[in-house]
Amino acid sequence: MAARDAAVSSLFAVFVEKRAFDEAFSAAVATRELAPRDRAFARLLATSVLRNRGALNAVIRSFLAKPLPENLGRLEPILLSAAAQLLLLGTPPHAAISLAVDQCRADRSARRFDKLANAVLRRVSAEGQAQLSLLDTVAETVPHWLLDRWTAAYGQDAARAIARASLRVAPLDLTSRTEAAELAGRVGGLLLPTGSVRLEDAGRIEDIDGYVDGTWWVQDAAAALPAKLLGDIRGKRVADICAAPGGKTAQLAAAGAIVTAIDKSHGRLKRLTANLERLHLNAEIQVSDAATFAPAEPFDAVLLDAPCTATGTIRRHPDILYLKRAEDVASLAALQERIMETASRAVRVGGTLVYCTCSLEPEECAQQVATFLDRHRAFRRMPVTPSEIGAAADWITAEGDLRTLPTHLSDLPDGLAGMDGFYAARLVRTA
Repeated sequence: MAARDAAVSSLFAVFVEKRAFDEAFSAAVATRELAPRDRAFARLLATSVLRNRGALNAVIRSFLAKPLPENLGRLEPILLSAAAQLLLLGTPPHAAISLAVDQCRADRSARRFDKLANAVLRRVSAEGQAQLSLLDTVAETVPHWLLDRWTAAYGQDAARAIARASLRVAPLDLTSRTEAAELAGRVGGLLLPTGSVRLEDAGRIEDIDGYVDGTWWVQDAAAALPAKLLGDIRGKRVADICAAPGGKTAQLAAAGAIVTAIDKSHGRLKRLTANLERLHLNAEIQVSDAATFAPAEPFDAVLLDAPCTATGTIRRHPDILYLKRAEDVASLAALQERIMETASRAVRVGGTLVYCTCSLEPEECAQQVATFLDRHRAFRRMPVTPSEIGAAADWITAEGDLRTLPTHLSDLPDGLAGMDGFYAARLVRTA
């Protein structure tokens, strides 16, 4: 029950309070004594709902005589969690249904629906799988505004493929502090062409060989690519702007750079500092707003991972489906433009600026760079070549920028395929 309550509380926080899932989940488990196995189940249950909310709700609605009224407390996440257990996770029906009814009775606003929940969930158990098989999960779950955007940017077939890939569970990617091939053998992982080590069903991160001694850190294979665009940075002064939680900072430091990590969040920088300590790596940490950052002297290179809608990371953060809105694209693009302006002033003549986002939206990616280059003749693009980062040819745009998609690495076995959607452009200051 405690694990299911943690999942329901997290889902309520995302759906109703519009809080990020990781934050909500951490708060939910902090107030409950959960064994590692129960904590893992709670997370699996909640994320299964996040990836399938639309389809699960459609199944539930098909067994209701009339729509449910408003202000039902936690009834929706309770029903969704039970439906996910019945239809996706293979939980015994008596356990899923009985505990869901108990959860309803414990909620002041939902308790009057305990008998309805019991009746509906029994039908979901008996007939729901057939209903689910008839649904278009992509159309039911991915917001129409987002699917329309992807269709306009990538075409209808590619957009649906991106959506399907975004709704799958992502494998675990590790970046090694030392030799990646050695790490792959040590942990039984797959060494990707990009140099990341990929694991499926890895279990608790803290239990993976090499965690305690700081051999590696968790970082999606796509997220590990932008830092590599800076080339040989040994002994160079490099600024990592919007640095937290620190995966790219760790890459830069491990590559021998003299790193300054900038972020405006004290809390996120504490996490970055803790990560660096575990990895035995060093960086100067500065609390600063990226839009107003003004260093005393320019850097040899600047890596800017700009704030964005993060629509390329839905496979890892399915709460994005419910937290982002169409209007966020324009507001974040305006913020990116301001931050890029500041970041460009921090690059010395002859230095390199890498701009990247984990978004799939053109306004936050190629259009942002095109606008910047139109206004700043002192910068020119340095095209990316596939061989320098272990990329496939179709990851590089016609302009020479990096553009990964959730559908890339699709030739790998189920459970190991895919990667986050990332964009990166490499610019050199010439004057």
